[in-house]
Amino acid sequence: RRYFVSSTPTSNPLSTMSCFNGLLMGMGNPLLDISAEVGQDMLDKYEVQLDSAILAEDKHQPIYKDLVDNYNPKYIAGGATQNSIRVAQWMLKSAGMSDATAFMGCVGKDEFGETLATCAKGDGVLSHYMQDESTPTGVCAVLVKGGERSLVTKLDAANNFKPSHLETPKAKEIIEAAKFYYIAGFFLTVSVESLKAVAEHAAAENKTFCLNLSAPFIIDFFGDQVAEAMPYADYLFCNESEAAAYAKKHELGDDLKEVALKVAALPKKNESRPRTVVFTQGDKSTIVARDGKVTEYAVEALSKDLLVDTNGAGDAFVGGFLSQLVQDKDIEAAVTAGHYAARHIIQVSGTQLDAECDYKA
Repeated sequence: RRYFVSSTPTSNPLSTMSCFNGLLMGMGNPLLDISAEVGQDMLDKYEVQLDSAILAEDKHQPIYKDLVDNYNPKYIAGGATQNSIRVAQWMLKSAGMSDATAFMGCVGKDEFGETLATCAKGDGVLSHYMQDESTPTGVCAVLVKGGERSLVTKLDAANNFKPSHLETPKAKEIIEAAKFYYIAGFFLTVSVESLKAVAEHAAAENKTFCLNLSAPFIIDFFGDQVAEAMPYADYLFCNESEAAAYAKKHELGDDLKEVALKVAALPKKNESRPRTVVFTQGDKSTIVARDGKVTEYAVEALSKDLLVDTNGAGDAFVGGFLSQLVQDKDIEAAVTAGHYAARHIIQVSGTQLDAECDYKA
């Protein structure tokens, strides 16, 4: 079934006019990345660590103007969930599947919001943004040094997504049409109620719900929200630092393979399918736990001189993985596609999808 979802200026000018083939829907925090190469002095100035993702505190507020004024940054469509959906559509298009993805989140009524909508449309993703006229579109400072990155996010409008948006006619059509749903853990700081509304629908209709733990701070400071979301997760993604943080918080031990098995065995709302847990580890093997078994999948080495930056690698992995999952491919095929997508993204700055996808399953 093809769902033609259009918008009129009175409803939401940032809903991109598109058709939706009803496969994959994402919901999360749409952000514009402000990305630049920086020195250690910039990291020290704002007290941020490489390979970290944090929400901006008062001391971080000047960082965005600092980047714009002094570093000639790139502006790149971002936000973890939206990135994954964009990558999934990029790969699905190479398989002849256009208009297969949709995304919801909240943006401001400003140029940055329009930039995000334009980017989503250009990537073939149907965006149905809630629009907050009083708050600017969220931004993420991406500090890149030696191929590693630090993310400092100011959510602004992204923080104002409301469950009422899910009651709009277009949102209802998208939710009903989709068969797979993906939400990154960052959204747990915004609207657990909205996440649960989508997750309950997925469980009731025996559709597939995917969740990402996203960052150690989500696990450490939003543990109750993670606990509310976890039972709905048919697929759970995270990287090794997030897995270690979850294991430490819940006393699951240090062996990540054992941790993956324990997380896979946690209680589940939809008991008709087992939970699949996927831990990525950068250039080390990816761990997958399912049905009481653990499998490791090696990552093909990439020459250091080809690495541009790691920002978006995890998002890209999930996008590649989901592009195969929605086609009913097996786990090995999904992981292989995830590795391909991550390998592509770390060779460009941010999640830029300018090149045609040449992936062959």
